[in-house]
Amino acid sequence: MAVMKKSILNMSVVFLLSVPLVACDTSPAPAPEPSPQDLFFERLSLLCGKAYAGTLVSDQEADAEMVGKPMIMHAASCDLNEIQIPFHIAEGPSEWNRSRTWFITRTDKGLRLKHRHRHEDGSLDKVTNYGGDTASEGTADRQDFPVDEESIASFKANGLDQSVTNIWAVEVSEPGQGDAKFSYELRRPSSAGGRHFRVEFDLSKSIAVPPPPWGD
Repeated sequence: MAVMKKSILNMSVVFLLSVPLVACDTSPAPAPEPSPQDLFFERLSLLCGKAYAGTLVSDQEADAEMVGKPMIMHAASCDLNEIQIPFHIAEGPSEWNRSRTWFITRTDKGLRLKHRHRHEDGSLDKVTNYGGDTASEGTADRQDFPVDEESIASFKANGLDQSVTNIWAVEVSEPGQGDAKFSYELRRPSSAGGRHFRVEFDLSKSIAVPPPPWGD
């Protein structure tokens, strides 16, 4: 009987000594792969504090006044959840329209694009804070933002019914490419007039940071 008790005791000791060894052999779970939206937001974050020159590349008559005008995008403010990008358009040799800022924000469902419009005195335009949320994961290069209900209501209230099917898009190239670009685009389905507006900015070389947008 004593021999049996001793054998049981020895087995218990062996078992207890083996538990820490098993625990030590457990490898941590691998980190989840970043989503396309995470990669897209990370690429935008790499531009923070820098400004880039661009131009209109679409060719619709509605935008004829912008043809050939210098443009600047400036990733002026960035944190973990929001990037603010003022969009400047030259109006003359020393005059600029600094009324527009794009906001790209993380949400619990994806990404959101909003537009803020101000007048030169800093007051908000009556049509502002419009945009939309992503409806799919998109890619690391491009995210689409279909118009949201808040914007549709604002457009209708201000006689802009043609804008209720807007789809905006933002593109950003992978860092290090010689032809890397940042692009902003507005499209509407052909049934709503086939609207297409697109500007592109050369990311291969940053330029001097512009003054802040109106009201900031």
